[in-house]
Amino acid sequence: MAKVPFLERLKQDKPLLADGAMGTMLHQHGAPIQACFDTLNLDHPEQVARIHQGFIDAGAELIETNTFSANRYKLAEQGMEQQVAAVNKAGVDLAKRVVAASFRENVYIAGAVGPLGVRLKPYGRVRPEEAREAFKEQIGALIEAGVDTIILETFTDLAEILEALAAAREIDPEFPVICQMTFAQDDRTLLGHLAGRVARDLRNAGARIIGVNCSGGPSQISRVLQSMRQAAPDLIFSAQPNAGFPESVNGRVMYPATVDYFADYALTFKAIGAQIIGGCCGTTPEHIAAMRQALDDNARSLPYIPLIETNGEEEDALPERPTELSDHLNRGQFVVSVEMAPPRSYAPQRLLTAAELLRDAGADIINVADSPTARMRMSPWAICHLLQSRLGVESILHFPTRGRNLLRVQGDLLAAHALGLRNLFVVMGDPTHIGDYPDAMDNYDVVPSGLIELITQRMNKGIDQAGNSIGQPTAFTVGAALNMCANDLDHEIKVLRRKLKSGADFLLGQAVFEPERIERFYKRYEEIEGKPFDVPVLMGVMPLYSLKHAQYLHNEVPGVIIPDSIMKRIEDAGENAPQEGVRVASELLTQMRGMIQGAYIIPAFGHYDLAAEIIDNLRVRA
Repeated sequence: MAKVPFLERLKQDKPLLADGAMGTMLHQHGAPIQACFDTLNLDHPEQVARIHQGFIDAGAELIETNTFSANRYKLAEQGMEQQVAAVNKAGVDLAKRVVAASFRENVYIAGAVGPLGVRLKPYGRVRPEEAREAFKEQIGALIEAGVDTIILETFTDLAEILEALAAAREIDPEFPVICQMTFAQDDRTLLGHLAGRVARDLRNAGARIIGVNCSGGPSQISRVLQSMRQAAPDLIFSAQPNAGFPESVNGRVMYPATVDYFADYALTFKAIGAQIIGGCCGTTPEHIAAMRQALDDNARSLPYIPLIETNGEEEDALPERPTELSDHLNRGQFVVSVEMAPPRSYAPQRLLTAAELLRDAGADIINVADSPTARMRMSPWAICHLLQSRLGVESILHFPTRGRNLLRVQGDLLAAHALGLRNLFVVMGDPTHIGDYPDAMDNYDVVPSGLIELITQRMNKGIDQAGNSIGQPTAFTVGAALNMCANDLDHEIKVLRRKLKSGADFLLGQAVFEPERIERFYKRYEEIEGKPFDVPVLMGVMPLYSLKHAQYLHNEVPGVIIPDSIMKRIEDAGENAPQEGVRVASELLTQMRGMIQGAYIIPAFGHYDLAAEIIDNLRVRA
């Protein structure tokens, strides 16, 4: 019985199951991770054949040739740039022999084509026409060798995959080509394109089969796939996720997603509308076999997939997922945050080690101050970015208005968003005359309530202060300052009213050493506003380090009032004052817990170990 043409097969109700990770399996079978896997087609074809056979035995109906990097640029690294046709032909011949030997006539062969491994202009030195010629060389060799389809996969640059598609269409406008992009954790390509834009541009370039591979894992790919399908519903779709985020275990790259998890997502992808379903990095024959079983099980119902709604014609306006902080606040969960001050040098290692300690102790968020007490320190943006990218710890960026004009404020906000920083604490900032550079410029164009309004009412809606489009909305969660121990509560509440009206999402409270002051504030707020106070507050907690420290806070820091009873406890503790300060802070948090939604621990003199002890005590008493 003759094999159904590839495009005809995709019109059938049951999705076509593709294979998994060639590179992962070769590495598991002993190939070094730095090796040129493509040349194994010539040097060790038995290794490649074994992988193909494993996926066919698992039920794959589409296997990819081992030619992902078999282009002139990547092969040049091995001195084999003149053997592009030979390497690609060997990969196709090898796949065809395995398919023939398996007696599975319904198995299709996809010629795998990946990125060139070089940057195209204007981000690199390779001209688009040079890239197209390189793609034509590889794709032409694959088609001539007899593949059923070409699969362009793991592309991060939309311009590059468009050149690859154009190359294939120049060779044969009717030959089926699968175009798959990969996306970063924010559901954008590395150059910032969202899935809907990618789908529309590929469709406009003549693509009929598009999709997503690699990326973060099945959950992310399901989101991206929905966005693609909504932007170009007339196309055919594919989904080939990684088996989750990789980690290194004893020198081996491991992926966490289980086979059962993949089986469930095979049905999710089918429900979304994918006609090609398979795996990428980390997916083994066991994953593919589980997907095969799920797709063949007529008794299993498809999951319900709610529609992702876009904002009109521009998919770039898709709302981002909420930050962990926003999610915790919305759910009414207690949040534990710790303030850290950036170093006075360019070396962040000690601070990152301390942050790791706090994360392991149970801190949810790290607050990063901006030039506290007007002392010169590293930019807090850098520290926030390092915390999130290296340690996976979400941060709150302190964002003072002092020292910034309106032009710089907006540019800085866009920069923060580009770095993945979504939580802001808007504050006036310390005056420069108290710090290292008393003569430094101290002007500002906007007060905190005005900046909060600019962020929540303008930039979070896609425009700047002047009403000009910024491309797509930002997605900031914004906090403001609150002093419940202010001498003039009525004035404090008046200022707070402006901040809340401007759109503040949460409040960071000045440290309180007498919990009854919180109740007093809430009572006065309800008297003035005519409604209960219902804004999430992360209350400041300062573990006292010594009697001198306590006396300084009480006498010189506005809004900090330390009662005589606590002052005496610290004095009587003598050399054990730091531990007594931890006990006092832990007791205060226990007393305040029902009145606030989080802790904002501000350790003195960089003693983050004491903050970790407070977190430990808080978790034990919870």
